[in-house]
Amino acid sequence: MSWALVPAAGSGHRFGAGIPKQYLHAAGKPLIEHALDALLSHPDIEGAVVALAADDSHWPGWTTLHGKPVLTCIGGGERADSVLAALRALPAAVAADVIVLVHDAARPNLHAADISRLHAAAMAHADGAILAAPVRDTLKRSDANASIAMTEPREGIWRALTPQAFRRDLLLRALETARADGVAVTDDAQAVERLGLHPGLVEGREDNLKVTTPADLALAKFLLARTI
Repeated sequence: MSWALVPAAGSGHRFGAGIPKQYLHAAGKPLIEHALDALLSHPDIEGAVVALAADDSHWPGWTTLHGKPVLTCIGGGERADSVLAALRALPAAVAADVIVLVHDAARPNLHAADISRLHAAAMAHADGAILAAPVRDTLKRSDANASIAMTEPREGIWRALTPQAFRRDLLLRALETARADGVAVTDDAQAVERLGLHPGLVEGREDNLKVTTPADLALAKFLLARTI
């Protein structure tokens, strides 16, 4: 059995909604509840740790969902700090080689089949695995004047999604090393890559979107309404 880690300490200032975006509602529930429902309804996941801001007044206080434990801890200023705090808050009984799945709190449209395929890949791959989607658009690199400098080849380029899944001890070592080196990693796989390792890529559904703008929220509402 595996555990889910959900970094949810962000303030949501960039979204401009007045509350952290993970608490915005879609299809009758906060985005974070959709994310936790998807994770904790899956048979491979035993429980979750949610990293919250110290002054979070919006957390509903869940201690269980789907009959599984929901633990909380205080996160940090950066996403990696929150994931590290969640790792350290896992119960002592969770073994070093247990798979942990890190998932964005504002990514509400996660499907069980993607969790199953990611979990199987992480179990089979010593370096872990992430959900990702091949880039299908043409990529342009800009110059300082916001003009096209060149077209970048898209072959072999993927968009990183979540969850991202690794053994507990590997992810802990990777994040602690990045912190000690003063490197601000933007996802968990980057921290693991810095150790010279090569996590696997598992193609996931492209509607597993992260809500970062009002347009994203509108799309998430549309997608979730179709599944209810």
